[in-house]
Amino acid sequence: MRELSETDYAILKASENIVDGIAAMYGEHTEVLLHSLDVSNPSIIKIANGHITGRSVGAPITNLALMKLNAGQDISDSYLTKSPDGKTLRSITIVIRNAMQDAIGLLCINSNLDAPFQSVMATMLPGLTPQADPRFSPETFARSSDEMMQGSIESVRAQVMADASLSPSKKNREIVIRLNELGIFALKDSAQIAATGLDISIHTIYRYLRELKTSS
Repeated sequence: MRELSETDYAILKASENIVDGIAAMYGEHTEVLLHSLDVSNPSIIKIANGHITGRSVGAPITNLALMKLNAGQDISDSYLTKSPDGKTLRSITIVIRNAMQDAIGLLCINSNLDAPFQSVMATMLPGLTPQADPRFSPETFARSSDEMMQGSIESVRAQVMADASLSPSKKNREIVIRLNELGIFALKDSAQIAATGLDISIHTIYRYLRELKTSS
């Protein structure tokens, strides 16, 4: 370890959202924390779900974290450990480096294996059904850009067709509006693929897009 620079701390600061993002993804039974490796104060600078180990910002780095740092792996194998109150944790440690490849921080993830299964599943499932938002568009895990566009068109089309508040004459235009909001029409051949998928002419697609630009 060494004294960290302002640039090093800027990198760690930018990494803080990763802590919150992982915690939001896996829920209250997974602790996520960011260690600074500043030699003057190697400690936690960001933590989510600290109730799992009872720690908070400012808590010192653990001996095991230092061992993982010295093991030579930037991403450790997962390992089992115990929290102070005896919970079994499945953990992983990730080294954060600066542009000079100096280790400046550690991202640590600790999942509570003793948490009740139903509670774990409850935290993993969304609290609200996304369909409650009529403008929600499911993520498309496609293998090509064409497949992604077609999947997006079908998803948006299904939403719009199920929306009884829209008159039939306005539905194709609404589909084009929503696809445009998703950025679909920035992709190559997207207008032709959308026209084919919606069974309308490509000129109609372009007309809707022109109207959108005029009104914005």
